Amino acid sequence: MARSIIIIGAGMGGMAAGIYGQMNGYETQIFEMHTKPGGQCVSWKRKGYTFDACIHHFFGCKPGSSVYQLWNELGAMPRELVPLEDCTAVASPDGKMFKDYYDLKRLKNTLFELSPADSKTIEQYVGSIKAFSKKNISDKMLGGSLWTMIANFPSMLSVRKWIKMNMSNFAERFSDPFLRKAFALLVYSNPDSPLFFHLLRHAGGLNGDIQWPVGGASEFAKSIEKRYLALGGKVHYSSRVEKILVENDKAAGIKLLDGSEHRADIVISNADGRKTIFDMLDGKYINEIVRGYCTPISDETPFAVDVFLGVNRDLSGEPSSLVLLLEKPVTIANHKYESIEAQLYGFDKSMAPTGKGTIKVELQASYAYWKQLYNDDRERYKQEKQKVAEQIIEILENHFRGVKNQVEVIDVSTLMTWERYMGGTQGWFNLPNRKLDFSMREELSDKKFKTTLPGLSNFYFVGVWATSMGSLFHNASSGKTIIRRICKNDGKEFKAQP
Repeated sequence: MARSIIIIGAGMGGMAAGIYGQMNGYETQIFEMHTKPGGQCVSWKRKGYTFDACIHHFFGCKPGSSVYQLWNELGAMPRELVPLEDCTAVASPDGKMFKDYYDLKRLKNTLFELSPADSKTIEQYVGSIKAFSKKNISDKMLGGSLWTMIANFPSMLSVRKWIKMNMSNFAERFSDPFLRKAFALLVYSNPDSPLFFHLLRHAGGLNGDIQWPVGGASEFAKSIEKRYLALGGKVHYSSRVEKILVENDKAAGIKLLDGSEHRADIVISNADGRKTIFDMLDGKYINEIVRGYCTPISDETPFAVDVFLGVNRDLSGEPSSLVLLLEKPVTIANHKYESIEAQLYGFDKSMAPTGKGTIKVELQASYAYWKQLYNDDRERYKQEKQKVAEQIIEILENHFRGVKNQVEVIDVSTLMTWERYMGGTQGWFNLPNRKLDFSMREELSDKKFKTTLPGLSNFYFVGVWATSMGSLFHNASSGKTIIRRICKNDGKEFKAQP
């Protein structure tokens, strides 16, 4: 009789674990608290507009890459994709714009037009992108294992000087004040982001590995769900897990909120780690290391508030992502901003009615601020969301003249939205509190990322808690890695098939 696995959560890690489990002869079931697959890989519709809360720069679109192979095995590739012209654009209040084109010739021409005096720095920047685009370096760093990286160490030497630099460091090389400010904000408006991550993105866009999956996050998640169901897996929606059943320090199944119990030989959690450890397992399987992982993370969280707008405006000629530098700082929801960043979905016609467009503005914010508002005064919480939307529309009006009167739909999500939707402990940002070397690779050895709990057998974590990464492919890869480990423990040969 086949061994059975229960998986908590239909996010990327959970669905991947289910798919590879089915491929390798295990009987798997997924229990998901929500009504749809994907977890944080989600989008939704409002009056014909699609609002995507997940995908920014989507890796794994180039056949032959290791990430593409993963998506292919999970049933998400091939699919309809849209190549993007630019990585990010930055606009100043006085009308200057820097479009960070993927095409190196267009990129170089744009930079030279903005600042001929920065020719040396421009050549360094373009040269660094070329270095990352050669020999599949981006694929080795993003999708390869530790041993793959070691085997390809000679090719990694060509980019070693860029590894320890951040965006702000490199931005200081520009003499032009606008470029100095603009360059620092190219990675999700975070000057402290590693330069090499930006170069990986740029190399991915240049090589065709970064494109946009038509339809957005939910359509992408549905294709993976379809693959899982076709392999014989079962998904139970609207099924919130209350407890993990344990017998003799072995995970033995789950108990749902409705009181029903479901047994299995192995339990895998793709749920929030803190809720899993303290609520589902009553804090019984913990040591000082795990306790440290469970301490709260920074109160200031990126992408904490999303303002979605459906506008009666054609956005097809706009950059895919646009940072707007502000003439003077603006305080929004108790947080000061000198710039805001918007995603403009004019490149995907399925995201809005014909001739119209969808805009998303993501804001950093305090978890405690929104949590207190939500708990203390629900009406004031709603009013604050409306105020945030109005402030964002006023800012956009300065660049997109007339957009204020073109807004047809407004939808604002906060960390409280994510808590209700995901069941996490701090909005969407449910990573363990770990100090990482940010190696941008998936290596789930017990020495690197803990996927088990002390004293508890037949139990594993997958997803963001296992990887400490926010990317879709890292979380999906964690499901594959755990099933490979289970196969090894059971003396079975691991199989993966497209």
